[in-house]
Amino acid sequence: MTSTVRTGDGTRRERRAGRATAARSTQPEVRKVRRLTATDRIVMGLMVGVPALLVTALIWGPSIASIALSFTAWNGVTPAQYVGTRNYEQIASIYPPFWPALVNNVVWLLFLLLIATPLGLLLAVMLDKQIRGTRVYQSVFYLPVVLSLALVGFIWQLIYSQDQGLINELTGANVNWLGDSSINLPAVLVAAGWRHVGYIMVLYLAGLKGVDTEIKEAAALDGASETQSFFRVVFPTLKPINVVVLVVTVIEGLRAFDIVYIINKGTNGLELISVLITNNILGEASRIGFGSALAVILLVISLAFIITYLYQNVRREGAQ
Repeated sequence: MTSTVRTGDGTRRERRAGRATAARSTQPEVRKVRRLTATDRIVMGLMVGVPALLVTALIWGPSIASIALSFTAWNGVTPAQYVGTRNYEQIASIYPPFWPALVNNVVWLLFLLLIATPLGLLLAVMLDKQIRGTRVYQSVFYLPVVLSLALVGFIWQLIYSQDQGLINELTGANVNWLGDSSINLPAVLVAAGWRHVGYIMVLYLAGLKGVDTEIKEAAALDGASETQSFFRVVFPTLKPINVVVLVVTVIEGLRAFDIVYIINKGTNGLELISVLITNNILGEASRIGFGSALAVILLVISLAFIITYLYQNVRREGAQ
């Protein structure tokens, strides 16, 4: 604001006022920080403390207890006796079901990683193009995810049944899909993959929706094909989703239990470590220490896959 007063003294006062106003305008605005009240602290404590307590009690507590029990001989009734590493030595040397179960678990995991997961990614890429009927396809492919693996096992028992199963009725064959130890594992893997594909599809579809379309257009202007644009531009931006998919796939592959237990209680070629854990802890001759040792082995295998992948990603990012 300027004044119409022309006096010399007034002019000097106006100039000094202008300089003072400019000095005040350059100072950063100080915002008042609201202090937390006692109620705020209580609410925040409950929001953080209750989930942390539940995770500790339901996840970390049993995990630590299993590690401790794995060095004991305990049937759940008499006092536990410390036996050192004897349970692990017996698992590796004189427990015949362990090695076939370990191989089956690895095969299960590789199937989900190398076949079911890429198939889920492919479906997500196709549905991301907004083809006609996208919503219907999403619902159809995601439907198995809302079913438990136990229910999936019942459904595929009807499909694989030797007498009146859907496959044998349509093909006119008489194959014992779930009774033949040479083919029942691949048959069950198809059933497990049927559910896993839909889950992975939804995860990747959510990630693809968040990809900026400008980077796709820039890649196209540079002459990249659609395949090159996806693998060199789009897929690297999905790194957070890839981590989630890896963790989910490893967990699904190594903790598989419901479907094989429903079919034949994990026998006759369908042995899995999770089934051995259940049989030893809840069986007629309860061996909780021995079953805990099997659970610890399964935990170590799971962590080995996940930690290795995360370490490789962190090191690659550090090198960049």
